[in-house]
Amino acid sequence: MGEKRFNFNTKAVHFSEKDIAKNVSKAKPIYQTSAFVFSDLNDMESFYQGEKEYLYTRYSNPNTDDLAKGVAQLENAEDGVSTSSGMSAILAGILAVVKPGESIIASNDLYGGTYQLFADELPNFGINVRFVSFENLNDVEEQIEESTVLLYTESITNPLLRVEEIDKIVALAAKYDLKTMIDNTFATPYLLRPIDLGVDLVVHSATKYIGGHSDVTAGVVVGPKNLIAKAKAKVVTLGCNLTPFEGWLACRGLKTLALRMERQCENAQEVASSLADNAGVDKVYYPTNVSKQGNGAIVTIKLAKDINIETFFQTLAWIKIAPTLAGVETTVSYPLRTSHRTVPSEVRESLGIDAQVVRLSIGIEDAQDIIDTLVEAIEQSKNDRS
Repeated sequence: MGEKRFNFNTKAVHFSEKDIAKNVSKAKPIYQTSAFVFSDLNDMESFYQGEKEYLYTRYSNPNTDDLAKGVAQLENAEDGVSTSSGMSAILAGILAVVKPGESIIASNDLYGGTYQLFADELPNFGINVRFVSFENLNDVEEQIEESTVLLYTESITNPLLRVEEIDKIVALAAKYDLKTMIDNTFATPYLLRPIDLGVDLVVHSATKYIGGHSDVTAGVVVGPKNLIAKAKAKVVTLGCNLTPFEGWLACRGLKTLALRMERQCENAQEVASSLADNAGVDKVYYPTNVSKQGNGAIVTIKLAKDINIETFFQTLAWIKIAPTLAGVETTVSYPLRTSHRTVPSEVRESLGIDAQVVRLSIGIEDAQDIIDTLVEAIEQSKNDRS
């Protein structure tokens, strides 16, 4: 742009315009833009004819597409779409499959936010949800009726870490021509790939292990192209799209997923084994049959009755208290007051989520440091009779 051709205000806006064709970045650039530009009306029309990929970031963006494609590849799915959070990914997936007047059968031990979405919000869309224990699939089968179109559960449940029998759920769904949807957040595709077992849609809160560093909020749903096309349409219409920078951050995290999960799973195994012998712990919830790569990075414990829960959380030293999970730092959360706060008390009680249950998200620190800190907090809490 010529310096003498434009006045100050114009130059202030357009100073950065340049030909970047020769400047090829090693890292993916952040396409922090709300819209993309065209040379003329015919060029713009080419987007609607499927000849160009990008028009408006609510529709799609290179950074958010990268995340969706990356997770889809790792899950061995045909396609995917990124969303603004794990919850919006679940909603987009549900609305891609279920219409008003139809119903879902969902596991009764879901993440509290999902439970609330299903119980309180989906009925407003004309969708009915029945919550059933998936521990006995005969009970699930008994609840299937003409309106049922979808079975929904988690590959590893939150927070008590029950490992779902995905192959049996797929077989049951096939018997009645139902779709299946699995939240694979806790396992990640590093440990489990439900698509390989015949699941239709897989959803992730990419806020967790995919992002991995507690600095992004994002979701992804993956599956066959026909269903993902419907999910994408819902994301666009409902405004559930992910921002470019969040997509870029999550993609950066995805590159180290295997390295982080390997270390975190190893640490979690050590923590679970150590706490199993601790007199201050009544029960350790930690799966043993997830995959050859490991059994996950979450350890849930039920502290003994003589452990003062308030003191335990106050004496964790460097371990942070957080309402979420899956970062590289070890954190602890309290399901009763956070993730499952909105779940009806009778449901929590039936599942065993009580005042002594603590969820541990194991990080990449030295395992012994994590163990020592947890044991010290348990010991201090046991001695506190206040």
